[in-house]
Amino acid sequence: MSLVQETRSGPSQPKNDLLDQVEYRLVETEVEKEEIYNLRYRAYLNEGAIEARADQRLSDRFDDLPNSWIFGIYLGGELTSSVRISVATPERSDTPAVDAFPDLLEPELAKGKVIVDPNRFVADPVRRTKYPQLPYITLRLAYVACEHFHADIGTATVRKEHQAFYRRVFLHQPLCLPRPYPTLTKPLCLMAVDYPKLREKVFQRYPLFRSTEMERQILFERQGDRLSQLVDLPQFPLGQASIAPNR
Repeated sequence: MSLVQETRSGPSQPKNDLLDQVEYRLVETEVEKEEIYNLRYRAYLNEGAIEARADQRLSDRFDDLPNSWIFGIYLGGELTSSVRISVATPERSDTPAVDAFPDLLEPELAKGKVIVDPNRFVADPVRRTKYPQLPYITLRLAYVACEHFHADIGTATVRKEHQAFYRRVFLHQPLCLPRPYPTLTKPLCLMAVDYPKLREKVFQRYPLFRSTEMERQILFERQGDRLSQLVDLPQFPLGQASIAPNR
């Protein structure tokens, strides 16, 4: 059973007290990265999403791009899950979702849109059953990123059996049928949401997805170059974003 599927039988609302226990750690050192790559390998292998590999790690070229942020989520001091946040702008468009679904996302970038692309969402196969609310706690970072980078579109690249979770929680809509996806054996579909239009509706249902400006700055500030130093992020007024129609 997958991580997202498990939440269907769990609580409908995540508890804020669990958020008090979580540590979001921006991964920057090589040692930290290797721990995340190993976690990805174990998680994907457990779900049959990849073939066994001798090096027992899973990384790709997007891990080292300046418009990607890798996070480790720690509960009880233990690495429990991870997600990578990639941000696509017209000036720097290279993210996994844009690479896999260029026909759907490149036209939006051509309109000047900012796309937040959370990907490589994985959880420790052993520890994830201890925290049924882990998907909410982990994917909260996607909404934090959308707010921080003034996103017009939030995406999710998911397997068909996970679409219901993203529809229910994040109000994502599928834009295409599942397609082959690099490094994975199972096809993924692209889902997306008009973030400015629907964010308040999501916040009303899941208040823990809200964040403060201070938290956002702390989470996405790193020692190397920041995205804001590489490109001038456009400041779009709320409510003016559009998205490709459902496919």
